[in-house]
Order: sequence, then C-alpha cells, then structure tokens
Amino acid sequence: MPECIECGAYTKFNNGHCKDCFQKQNGNPWVSGVIKGRIAETIVEQLFISLGFQVFKYGMENSIPGISDLLKGVRGDVSKNIRQMPDFVVFKDKQAHFIEVKFRKNGSLSIKDIESYGDYPFENALFVLLSPKHIKCISYKELKAGKVIHEKCRNWLGSRKEFETDKELIIDYCRYAIKFFENVD
Repeated sequence: MPECIECGAYTKFNNGHCKDCFQKQNGNPWVSGVIKGRIAETIVEQLFISLGFQVFKYGMENSIPGISDLLKGVRGDVSKNIRQMPDFVVFKDKQAHFIEVKFRKNGSLSIKDIESYGDYPFENALFVLLSPKHIKCISYKELKAGKVIHEKCRNWLGSRKEFETDKELIIDYCRYAIKFFENVD
C-alpha cells in the first residue's frame, strides 16, 4: 500500500503525498482546479487538431491576456461576458463552433454549473466535458432545455452530428485523459 512521503499515511500515489499533506503543501485548491482545467483544455485542443479542425484559443486568458487580474472584484455585464468566453473556436468544412471545456471528477454537468455567473451569453456553445472515464459533449441549448451530462448518459463527443468525428481517435484521447485524471481529487 502506498504511503505518504511526508507522514507515512495512506495515499493513492507511490512516492506521493496523502490528501492532508498535499493540501498543506499546495494550500490553495483553486490552483489545483486551474491545472486540471488547463490539462483538459490541452487534451481537447489536441484532439480537435488531430480530427482536422483549425483550433483557435478564444477564452479570456488568450483573447485579453492579463485581464483576469483587472476583473477581480469588477461586476457588470461586460466583465461577466468576458469571464464566460468559451475556450476555443474550432473550424472545419466551413463551419465554426464555440467550445467550452470542463473537467468534472464526477462526470456531471448541468445548467446550474454554467449559469453560476448568470445567463450564459454564448448560446451556440458546445460544452466538452472530460471526466476520469469519458469525453462527452452537450450544447448550451440542450443544457438550457434541462438536459444534463451525468456518469451514465451517452452524450459521447464522437456521437455529435456537428463533428461526425473519428470515434476511435476520440477513444484514444479518452485514454490519454484517463491517464491524467484517474487519480485526481
């Protein structure tokens, strides 16, 4: 059984930290969330490139570098819309799509998750959800209509009519995602 390299308590990871020592060492759980999100975005970006899409980074961090610090404590429609910018715009066969990437350990996504800042301004966005087991996709319109992604639903990215994608390649990328996320808290 793996032991924490600090205190000797049980951990999931060989040569790693237990949950308590990890939190003491890393402090801010927000940082962990940012890292998970960036890994998820990178996997999805590379997946769409492999599927023959042109991929453009679009989110707040890429379109307006440095603005996240300026928006701290700022309220209003403009700041809200900037914060909610989708992560990517992807193009293929003269069609463009907004892509918002999410990671959820529990494999669930609902409209409540999306509208925590208020109404979502990008009505044509597609949400690609990575979990430790799957890569799924749902449109904002479907979420708004009350549909959700959960662990047992069949909203596979490879089944979306918008993409008509290579399901085997998506399965390969799902395996990459599992490698990164299977032991994530």
